[in-house]
Amino acid sequence: LAPALQGLRVAEYPPNLIKKTVVGAGHAEKRQIQMMVSMLLPKAKFGSADEADALAIAICHANHRSSPQFKAGIRF
Repeated sequence: LAPALQGLRVAEYPPNLIKKTVVGAGHAEKRQIQMMVSMLLPKAKFGSADEADALAIAICHANHRSSPQFKAGIRF
């Protein structure tokens, strides 16, 4: 909420979209997400599943930020 109050755009992505974007399957397991994040970002170091999830969200955002739905402010 704080970023939106400062005029920054905020995006939300459902878990299945994040998984599908990163792994290719909407019902991927945490282990699969961690493996793909480490393949897509080989220099990234993460020590927990939460850190890998945060990187997966960043990857998803990078892939969808130029979509017409995002530009129109439509939630995915």
